[in-house]
Amino acid sequence: MKKVILMVTDSMGVGALPDGEQYGDLGTDTLGHILERKPDLEIPNLRALGIGNIDGVSWGNLAVKEPVGCFGKMAELSKGKDTTTGHWELAGLRTQVPFKTYPDGFPAEFMEAFEREIGIGCLGNYPASGTEIIEVLGPDHEATGKPIVYTSADSVFQIAVNIDVVPLERLYEICKIARRLLVGDWACGRVIARPYVIKDGKRERTPDRRDYAVTPPADTVLDAVSQGGKVMYGVGKIGDIFNQKGLTHSVHTVSNMDGVDKTIEAMRMDFEGFVFTNLVDFDSKYGHRRDPEGYGRCIEEFDRRLPEIMEAMGEEDLLMIVADHGNDPTHIGTDHTREYVPILVYGKNCRSGVNLGVRESFADAGATVADILGVRMPAIGTSFKEAILK
Repeated sequence: MKKVILMVTDSMGVGALPDGEQYGDLGTDTLGHILERKPDLEIPNLRALGIGNIDGVSWGNLAVKEPVGCFGKMAELSKGKDTTTGHWELAGLRTQVPFKTYPDGFPAEFMEAFEREIGIGCLGNYPASGTEIIEVLGPDHEATGKPIVYTSADSVFQIAVNIDVVPLERLYEICKIARRLLVGDWACGRVIARPYVIKDGKRERTPDRRDYAVTPPADTVLDAVSQGGKVMYGVGKIGDIFNQKGLTHSVHTVSNMDGVDKTIEAMRMDFEGFVFTNLVDFDSKYGHRRDPEGYGRCIEEFDRRLPEIMEAMGEEDLLMIVADHGNDPTHIGTDHTREYVPILVYGKNCRSGVNLGVRESFADAGATVADILGVRMPAIGTSFKEAILK
């Protein structure tokens, strides 16, 4: 049965967008700067697909003479550089007004309302690195049970607890309360549950993260696929990002490799439809933590799984590899970066070596998904189906 598999290598940008300076991201290049720090990066399968052949990249030494895939890069039309905006645009929805951010923490009026609802005060409420704030405020939290609240340059309200102090289900419950309250004047893109434990004397986040996003304000390709009678299968945090809107199936993952495993499981199932996967480790473990060497190893780990993914494809299946924003691990701060994202396409019924150029919108990916599956086209995006199919 025909499937389109779209895998988001979360934050693997390929160079600053022309408006990157407006976001403080002039000169950023996630993959390029990783290569500078790790010049021996071994990604033979991504190279074979054509990642080094993309127009205008600063690391053309990765180019191959005869790519087996189609290749290009995509610009972001939407305002912002966050996960929700990027994924929504991939699915055909443009965000005109960026989500509100809270560089000084969340308003006192909101915090008072939130604390009344959950029945306890909170710690923190300022922008911070998640791994650092649990070290700073962890002892107080563990003594009092008060949850740790923090944000970042993104539109996020993050809640961290030690799950040996506050049970995981209670953390999810208070995140749902925050999600319900963070609307209107207190609007926020995502509420994120950040559980941790103490292991060998060190505070470590667990893989039980949950994202609670706002519902997309209009239909996306996900709705078109499910309404067209086909399976819409989300892997990883896709269900969270779209608040389950349009999905027929959704599975949680605990790591990139678990995400690859579950994607392959879905590919081998007997259905026609769209498998949409997010691989978050690139972003959460290495981009935000400004670890270019670790990010490079993470890319290599994914590259080693590509032959297995490609082998699992049916004759009519199509694989797309994209990103949703950048997160240059050599840049200042810990925020995402406003960058082009790659688009790599492979299929047994797909042409080789097609240069897709520089696409005007991430939504070209979603438009191509809709075109190939024969469902309603999204509001924005230009399909490149005719360019890639034999």
